[in-house]
Amino acid sequence: MKTVIITGSGGLIGSEACKFFDQQEFNIVGIDNDMRSYFFGEDASTNWNVKKLQQELSNYTHINIDIRKYEDIEKIFAEYNSDIDLIIHTAAQPSHDWAAKEPFTDFTINANGTLNMLEATRKYCPTATFIFTSTNKVYGDKPNSLPLVELEHRWEVDENHAYFKHGIDENMSIDNSKHSIFGASKVAADIMVQEYGKYFNMNTASFRGGCLTGPAHSGAELHGFLAYLVLCAVNRKPYNIFGHKGKQVRDNIHSKDLINAFWEFHQAPKQGEVYNIGGSRFANISMIEAINMIKDISGHELKYTLLDDARSGDHIWYVSDVRKFQNHYPNFSFEYDMRKTLSEMITAAETK
Repeated sequence: MKTVIITGSGGLIGSEACKFFDQQEFNIVGIDNDMRSYFFGEDASTNWNVKKLQQELSNYTHINIDIRKYEDIEKIFAEYNSDIDLIIHTAAQPSHDWAAKEPFTDFTINANGTLNMLEATRKYCPTATFIFTSTNKVYGDKPNSLPLVELEHRWEVDENHAYFKHGIDENMSIDNSKHSIFGASKVAADIMVQEYGKYFNMNTASFRGGCLTGPAHSGAELHGFLAYLVLCAVNRKPYNIFGHKGKQVRDNIHSKDLINAFWEFHQAPKQGEVYNIGGSRFANISMIEAINMIKDISGHELKYTLLDDARSGDHIWYVSDVRKFQNHYPNFSFEYDMRKTLSEMITAAETK
């Protein structure tokens, strides 16, 4: 039986991958030590999701280790060795706000942890596919230099700009911008994933995600804006919007759509590739638009406060141009637009 190793298996993308590859009859090795509760508190713990995976998936094995410890990672790879067909590396410190509090923790998880996974792959299963969940924060605050126009409920890039029709492509520079400490650690990991592909001829890809979302997201104020927004609306909890009048725009890709993209890549992997991946023009929304859509769908009215201080380096407008991936993998298509995604997330929040 083919084996897939999935780090961050209790998280949004990791757990979605576990469920998908269980259906594909893979042997699944999930690695997760619930660092999310350390970052964001017990409300953000992923333990509930791990227990669910253990109960529901017949092919799932859970291993509670820290990806910063190479000797522990190596033991797993040595055990499964040539059976390993795919690695999906989602484990991370995911918040640019939190990273500034503990830069060493952030960097050793995001950069060193990724290097550990790459090196174990090279040593034990060099022909396996290696998929890394990178981030649009590798571009730093460069998107904020675009010509932006303020509309009633959102910011938008000027209609005459090259990025207006399809969004931001992979040619945007990652240099000379403010990334946040988190963004810088993810840049280091992103570049190493590319380098292992190009230098060692391994099947690696960095997927530079916009907002990754879905009902399994353990949303927190410092990470997972849409999930936390829905939780606050459903539970009548006040919400703070940091700057930009609540008109900041994000594209959102549902976890199922992202895993389908991973599957397409695995069918015909490339070496050292980079893809911008997000909801694109198909699924993007501002915070104010999201608040209004939640009310329209469910009747839940969010009480929020607009704060003047924006998060340092925060994107005002970001929409992913996914045409490069779609050109390489024409079988990929989106299933979840914003309304379908929010409807599913609201239902999940109401039943928790």
